Amino acid sequence: MSELSEHLRALPLRILPPQLLAARGRLLGGRGSGYLIERHARAYRHAWLILVSGFFEPLFYLLSIGIGIGVLVGKVTGPGGHLVGFTSFVAPALLATSSMNGAVFDSTLNVFFRLKYAKLYDAALATPMRSGDVALGEIGWALIRGGLYAVAFMVVMLAMGLVHSAWAVFAIPTALLIGFAFAGAGMAATTFIRSWLDFEFVTLATLPMFLFSTTFYPLSVYPRPIQYVVDCTPLYQGIALLRGLTLGYVGPGLLWHVLYLAIMGMAGLAIAGRRISRLLLR
Repeated sequence: MSELSEHLRALPLRILPPQLLAARGRLLGGRGSGYLIERHARAYRHAWLILVSGFFEPLFYLLSIGIGIGVLVGKVTGPGGHLVGFTSFVAPALLATSSMNGAVFDSTLNVFFRLKYAKLYDAALATPMRSGDVALGEIGWALIRGGLYAVAFMVVMLAMGLVHSAWAVFAIPTALLIGFAFAGAGMAATTFIRSWLDFEFVTLATLPMFLFSTTFYPLSVYPRPIQYVVDCTPLYQGIALLRGLTLGYVGPGLLWHVLYLAIMGMAGLAIAGRRISRLLLR
């Protein structure tokens, strides 16, 4: 209740008639999304360990698999058929995976609790905030959180000598783009979830992507039909983009990955806004 009252104090107190609420429910987010981001920042002031803990999972993977197994593996085939060190090959993939996991966690479990149990969005939509504001605010908060992880992980990569190109300056914006794509898709999917048991499908989608989207070995090891499937997965788009930037193999083909992720995020944002409007403004 204290978090909810804090959130309400941060919002304008003018209540709109239900007719106006429903009429503006389908619009995309605007200024009101900032209030929701502020609410989450206030709520996490006393739970900052939760924010910090999300950084350590990819770091432990990098230290255990990238360094430990990397000594045994040696070099693998990287972008363009060039041989690269195994640790340098794995590091950008773990950065992309970290962006995916952080965005999916924030936009699914947290959003489901606020939507179904905390009734936070019901309170927000009783103010001038719109359903699009809610969707954009949640995705914006997921990007802020993911951005902190990306910056910290890039510092570790620099310290370990795993960045081999000046193009890596675009790695942080790319990690945010990956987070945007998965946060949009995750929030849109959450609006269709009916119970906690349905989150098994989220794990069923993200875990195979983590294992098979060339995180630990090149695409060429798969049979040709499987390569086409992997090439269509969103995490592979992010890994290929980050790997090209950090290793210095940049070409026009990377623009396709950017377009794929941007469309995925925008589609998720639009669907989430419409679904929240339909669920709460009936």
